[in-house]
Amino acid sequence: MSSVWDDLDLLLESPSSLTVNSTVRGTIKEKPGFNPSEDAAALRKAIEGIGTTEKTLIDILTQRSNAQRQLICKAYQDATGRTLCDALEGDTNGHFEDILVALITPPAKFDCQEFIQATKGAGTTESILIELFASRSNHQIKAMCDAYLAETGRALIHDLKSEVSGDFEKTLLILAEGKRDESTNVDMAKAKEDAKILYEAGEKTWGTDESKFIDILCHRSVPQLRQTLVEYKSLSGKTLQESIEREVSGRLEEILVAIVKCVKSVPAYLAERLYKSMKGAGTTESTLTRIIVSRSEVDLQDIKAEYKKLFGTSLYSDIESETSGDFCQTLLKICGEDGK
Repeated sequence: MSSVWDDLDLLLESPSSLTVNSTVRGTIKEKPGFNPSEDAAALRKAIEGIGTTEKTLIDILTQRSNAQRQLICKAYQDATGRTLCDALEGDTNGHFEDILVALITPPAKFDCQEFIQATKGAGTTESILIELFASRSNHQIKAMCDAYLAETGRALIHDLKSEVSGDFEKTLLILAEGKRDESTNVDMAKAKEDAKILYEAGEKTWGTDESKFIDILCHRSVPQLRQTLVEYKSLSGKTLQESIEREVSGRLEEILVAIVKCVKSVPAYLAERLYKSMKGAGTTESTLTRIIVSRSEVDLQDIKAEYKKLFGTSLYSDIESETSGDFCQTLLKICGEDGK
């Protein structure tokens, strides 16, 4: 498992889901010849008929882009006077309902709702916050913050402060500003200098200066950080991830490692999250829904490829064996079989 994260040879040339012009490698594309009114009528019939026709719901909602689904929602409300969301919530239940509602939610609003879910009730779900802020681009983070403001009337950063503390809070707050450098130029001297600063702040001293790790990992561009990871390994003989795992602990360790993993490969990081959500004690359906839906038009093809590389099995077949019913069928339709 760790060998994938240790291998830096091809790192500098590989694409990144965090950069501005990253190519879209999703599994869901726009449907040609799309007609929102027809789709809305078919959904209405499936929902209002005797017994819900789940197959129709799955086929339509997993084979249209999110932008097309928004037009279906409008057509449905125009035709029926109720929102499609209300109709689905009234007619389906459990994880199947959750994934259908996720599919008809605009991406930024979906991220925002996942953030709200992670911070409400007793205890904050830190692992979800780490995933959201480490794996999203500046643009996605800003869109999530805008959606949060529209939904709650409050600034996301303001509410985040009341949920977390210490260096973990400091790291999340910097990421939540969505201001990571987006330059594609790599300053080799700076990469060497940063590698030295990180080495001296961790491995080389008694005690660790966490602020240096936070500053460099949260602000530098992805290409710059990739070069820094290479320089760090040649300087210290260890990967930066190994050093963080030795020198830092708790939630701060988790978020810094997640950032390093996402700098290397967001799809590999998310593939690992999917694997753990299915192979731990019991399946974490909410993680499956969040990652599969939110990456379906971004990089789910790459996540599938990394999953195969990391675990020697296909994401499709693991979903098939670890989940069931209409929820399983919906996930499989979004995921698509390997080679498709």
